[in-house]
Amino acid sequence: MIERRKSRKIWVGDVPVGGDAPITVQSMTNTLTTDVKATIAQIRELEVAGADIVRVSCPDEESSAALKQIIPEVTVPIVADIHFHYKRGIEAAQNGAACLRINPGNIGNAERVKEVVQAAKDNNCSMRVGVNAGSLEKDLLEKYGEPCPDAMVESALRHIQILEDHDFFNFKISCKASDVFMACAAYQQLAEACDYPLHVGITEAGGLRTGTIKSSVGMGNLLWAGIGDTIRVSLSADPVEEIKAGFDILKSLGLRHRGVNVISCPSCARQQFQVIDTVQRLEERLVHITTPMTLSIIGCVVNGPGEALMTDIGLTGGGQDNHQIYVGGEKAHRFHAGDQDIVDHIVEMVEEKAEQIQKLEKLVAAE
Repeated sequence: MIERRKSRKIWVGDVPVGGDAPITVQSMTNTLTTDVKATIAQIRELEVAGADIVRVSCPDEESSAALKQIIPEVTVPIVADIHFHYKRGIEAAQNGAACLRINPGNIGNAERVKEVVQAAKDNNCSMRVGVNAGSLEKDLLEKYGEPCPDAMVESALRHIQILEDHDFFNFKISCKASDVFMACAAYQQLAEACDYPLHVGITEAGGLRTGTIKSSVGMGNLLWAGIGDTIRVSLSADPVEEIKAGFDILKSLGLRHRGVNVISCPSCARQQFQVIDTVQRLEERLVHITTPMTLSIIGCVVNGPGEALMTDIGLTGGGQDNHQIYVGGEKAHRFHAGDQDIVDHIVEMVEEKAEQIQKLEKLVAAE
């Protein structure tokens, strides 16, 4: 079992981050923030996918002003991404942002940071100190010669001190790099140096496949070590894919569960039904299920019965199109191919199981 690093708890709107709170999953819009309709639509898609927090870029005054229209139309807390001009942070806080992300390398001098901090205080807004290996302060690059974990952590600690000096503690920190080793080393150092919540991610990880793999390696390493209170998988892909990948990473480590966790075999000559096609169709058909549940889809009896013992619902391929269905680790019934599509049958079972779990949860909550 993973023992999470002990960190203080902060709030991003009504979402807790750090302490004993679940690890949150977030993404960022890629629409023009000034296109209010498109930005709201994308945030709502992310909400449906399960996003806990969504970040929106505010590169200009028009974008920070657009937050006034966007925030009332969505339910997740919105983080305003601020770069280069500190006034955008002040405006975003005044216009309803739940959190401000500032980059120490390009936000400006300590006096400007002070003004942003005051705006955050005045508007009950948290902050994220977002250190990035690609945009470190000039003096740190001169000191260390190149981006490195020591430079990143020094940048983070420098700005922690500024926030603390202004009696502000409602913030989290990130130390991102596109290099997995650099990012992991920086986060490990930072985790030892402070107790603030950590926003974990491998920045600019790449496309959907390679970026997910890269993020899983880096973030998985950190999360396994108990480091990380909120995560973002940075992909050159639909932002919804970032939320899916984030939850999949957390599910694989047993840190958080949302939706159906499919355990399936890679298939081989022993398979008694088309495993790959079945799993692909099931994942598409079950995307609407948010209730945590495990489903095993195994092509033959070598590992099928054993996997089914550990899942809520299981399917094991049998000879002559006579497959075994398990519920709660117990044999439930046989499924004869041709009577009904196997995917339709499993989807019905999962939906029924999810409904039962939800009813039970409501009864328990009412007691």
